[in-house]
Parts: sequence; structure tokens; C-alpha cells
Amino acid sequence: MKNDDEKSLFAKRLVLAMQSKGYEAKASILEREFNLNYSGKPMTLHGVRKWLIGEAIPSGDKLLALAKWLEIPPEELILNKNIQTAIQQRDARWKQELGYKDKEVFEAYTQLSSSHKKIIRDMIIALLDNK
Repeated sequence: MKNDDEKSLFAKRLVLAMQSKGYEAKASILEREFNLNYSGKPMTLHGVRKWLIGEAIPSGDKLLALAKWLEIPPEELILNKNIQTAIQQRDARWKQELGYKDKEVFEAYTQLSSSHKKIIRDMIIALLDNK
């Protein structure tokens, strides 16, 4: 279950995304445009209103339809942009700091059985604890 803060933040991002595409952030507009762009069971006015006022977050397939209609990545609706930036920075750091040998080790790790992966994880954690 999503907490109220997540729902409220989603609603704010949805409103901003609609406005940036030139739409007024009204439930009637959202209902019409969403249903034109969604191939599943149509949403009701009451249902989309809950998205706009922060009472609900749509399921994954509906979120993808919203993102496609609004021409934004789905994570922009559900993730704080600061979180997105942090993820991008983390990924960039991984690409910069890992050498060829490290990447070979990670590739080998992915091929281990679950029990062997657990041993390696436990060993790494133990080494960090002894720093």
C-alpha cells in the first residue's frame, strides 16, 4: 500500500505533467484523455480524480499509459527527480569506477548458485564490518 506522501507527490507530478503538455489539471480532462490512450477498462471520473487529489496511484499498466500520453518516462511520475538524479549518478559512478577485472567478477557472480551468492555477500559484509 502506498503511503499518503507518495500519493500526494504523485498527484503533484501528474498535475505538473498535464500542465506542461498544455492541459488543465481537471478530472474531466484527465478522464477523457486517459481513456483515449488506454486500451484496458476505462477509468471513471471518480477514479482519475483520486489520482489528481493524491488519494490513489494508478497501477503499472495505467501508469505506463499516462506516461505515454504525457510523453514522459513513467519514473518521472512516481520518482522524485532528486531520486532520479541520484540513480543516474550512482550508475555513472559504477561505470567510471569499475575496471575490466571488476566487471568480470560481477559477471562471474551472476552465474553462481543462490547459496554461493549468499556466501559471497556474507563475506563482503564481514570484510566491511572489519574495516
